[in-house]
Amino acid sequence: MTEETITPNTDGQVAKDNLADAKAHAKQAAEELRAAAEAKARELKTAAEAKAREFRETANTKAGEYREKAEHFYGDARAKARTWQDESEAFVREKPLKAVVWALVAGFFLGALFRNK
Repeated sequence: MTEETITPNTDGQVAKDNLADAKAHAKQAAEELRAAAEAKARELKTAAEAKAREFRETANTKAGEYREKAEHFYGDARAKARTWQDESEAFVREKPLKAVVWALVAGFFLGALFRNK
C-alpha cells in the first residue's frame, strides 16, 4: 500500500513537472516567435525606407529633368517673342504707312468678328 500512495503523488509531481516544462517551452517558443517577428518588422521597415529613398531620388531626378526642359522651352519662347517684337518694330520703322494699313485691316476684321449682332 505504500507504493500505491507514493505512485499517485509521484504521478501528480510528474504531471506538474510536465506542465511546467510545457509552459516553459511554450514561453520560449513565444519569445522566439516575438523576436523573429521583431526582426522581420525591422527588415521590412529597412526595405520600405530604402524603397522610399529610391522613389524620392527618382522623383527628384525626373523633376530636375522636367525643370530643365521647361526652362529651355521658356527661354526659346522668350527669344521668339523678343524676335517677333524686334521684327515688328523694324517693320513699323521701315514702312510706317504699310503698318498702319495692316493695323486698320486687322482692326476691321477683328471688329467684324467680335461685333454684337
